Amino acid sequence: MYYKGVYHLFYQYNPDGATFGKKMVWGHSVSYDLINWIHLNHPSLQPSHHYDIHGCFSGSTTIIPSNNQPFIFYTGFDETKHQVQNLAMPKNPQDPFLREWIKHPQNPIITAPIGLVEQENFRDPTTAWKGSDGKWRVIVGARNGDIGKAILYHSDDFVNWKLSPNNHEFYVIDGIGMCECPDFFPVLIDGTKHGVDLDYSSVQDSNDVIRHVLKISYQNKQQEYYLVGKYVCDEDKFVAENKITGTSLDLKLDHGEFYASKSFFDYAKKRRVLWGWVKELDTEQDDILKGWAGLQAIPRQVWLHENGKWLMQWPIEKLETLRDSDNQVSIFAHKLVFGSTLQVSGITASQADVEVVFELPELESAEWLDSKEVDPQIVCSDKEYASRSGIIGPFGLLALASKDLTEQTAIFFTIFRTPNGFSCLMCTDLTRSSLRQDVHKTTYATIFAIDSNLKAISLRTLIDGSIIESFGEKGRVCITNRVYPLLATEKDAHLYVFNNGKQNVCISKLNAWSMKRAKFVQQ
Repeated sequence: MYYKGVYHLFYQYNPDGATFGKKMVWGHSVSYDLINWIHLNHPSLQPSHHYDIHGCFSGSTTIIPSNNQPFIFYTGFDETKHQVQNLAMPKNPQDPFLREWIKHPQNPIITAPIGLVEQENFRDPTTAWKGSDGKWRVIVGARNGDIGKAILYHSDDFVNWKLSPNNHEFYVIDGIGMCECPDFFPVLIDGTKHGVDLDYSSVQDSNDVIRHVLKISYQNKQQEYYLVGKYVCDEDKFVAENKITGTSLDLKLDHGEFYASKSFFDYAKKRRVLWGWVKELDTEQDDILKGWAGLQAIPRQVWLHENGKWLMQWPIEKLETLRDSDNQVSIFAHKLVFGSTLQVSGITASQADVEVVFELPELESAEWLDSKEVDPQIVCSDKEYASRSGIIGPFGLLALASKDLTEQTAIFFTIFRTPNGFSCLMCTDLTRSSLRQDVHKTTYATIFAIDSNLKAISLRTLIDGSIIESFGEKGRVCITNRVYPLLATEKDAHLYVFNNGKQNVCISKLNAWSMKRAKFVQQ
């Protein structure tokens, strides 16, 4: 959240070890710019009462507009290991860092509705919002068997909560398991990047101006799915314009290892910012040796595309202040013929920001693909797909590559003709990312429709040691991955651009920067 000039990040933390523990607490870090951080040594929340004695788990913050009072809404594992919802308030609201928090005397304020959901699977309350009727609303994730549910509650005073009398099963879907970390927020439909506050009382009659997004963390697939639709506040009804089908046609925030995300409205910049957790894919022993496990992706600004059908995402602008202008490389109008590889020299390739625009040949020459029948994940899972000879692609980047290319992570595009026009396959291939045999190495892919007149396609890739975040076509699609090379580390890491398509593609422009380290201090 953003409060009195300071950004606050609360996160799940085990103070007793590098990996998941028996009694999780809320760690707390603060920042003035979302890039450079102060880690506060004192946890905001830790197990202390019967309603959270087995752990303080995920939740959200809400700022009450009338008195600018922040609240934490969080899930506690109680003495019977049932999941209940609790409130906490800052001990001193005048402290800009909000170091100490007090738990509400009426906790737990919400318990699982018997028969509707499982008491052991009822968690992750959202940021609350107030409707035009003056009532507060909050969504809690839940499950009943293999049915995932987003349960809606009402309150007059933010303390006493009841199931919504209109539509308490706000969203229900079979087959997903637990509906984890739900997120619900409005977006403008005019294509601008400006965000909208969740306080719905100010935009209740504006469905011609806004849409709403319901994001759920799909437990059975460990990915972030979302729906775009219209929200009718008076009826507590969300009418989605797309569906979650469990197929490659579904909308996802990220097609890689990006989970349990939360967004917030940044009052300072009038934007919506998205955070996502990225887990480890090496061994538990590796985590213990390095002393930590899991990280947050770079915060992203998120907005609705002008067509109103999908979200766009882009790293927050402040990240660019870490670009090292003394270690920058630019390439313009360079033709990549079939089978060519071009090294991008002059930067620290293990910690870099790369932006490239590829000029495309005539799309009519592209290979045929029935995109409705083919799972892009399966297409990219063919052995060393990035090395195959296509027509328009594969072309893209080889990141965290060793000098002899024994290790490499390929991030690439391939263009196809399809029954409805043309589509682009975007893939990140980890199969050659490391010589290690004890780390996760797979492929991640998505396919999306493109205009028949498309002349160029863009890729931005952030590389930082063991994480690669890629944003295709100006942020329309995102793929985040963890990689653990043995050879391609620090100064021995290299970056290449390649084309294995029989048609030439041209680097219209490429800019790459070494990235300076962000500042971190303990306090």
